[in-house]
Amino acid sequence: MERLERTDGLEEFAAWVEDLMRQRGYVIDGPRGGGKSRLADDAGVHRAAVTRLLQRQSMPDLETMRRLAGVLGVPLRDMLIRSGRLSEEDLPLEPVPGGSCPPAGRISPEEAARRMGVPEDLRGLFAKVARQFLPEGGSGGS
Repeated sequence: MERLERTDGLEEFAAWVEDLMRQRGYVIDGPRGGGKSRLADDAGVHRAAVTRLLQRQSMPDLETMRRLAGVLGVPLRDMLIRSGRLSEEDLPLEPVPGGSCPPAGRISPEEAARRMGVPEDLRGLFAKVARQFLPEGGSGGS
């Protein structure tokens, strides 16, 4: 039974990715539509990974999802939730009760370090470096 549930999730996810591809101009419906190859090339992933997904054979790995999300212009969060790998509860946009989460789903560099498992003694350094890449007035401030 579990196999059937995975197939159902794969079917829905693949259909969603196909819709995104069409919206972004990747031709996948015609006999010569090289959209699958072009997407794989644009994302820097193996063409076989895109083919297996669109043929409903297997779910892409995390790195492939990350790259596809970037090319298709969707948040990785959406990819992970749509694929069934994680739930909305696993990746909340709202502040966690008792926690501090800046508005609009942004998190501070310190919170990012904590969630990523950066050792406690290195979190300050991580946050300091991360702030250099944030726009002025970005989450977490200085």
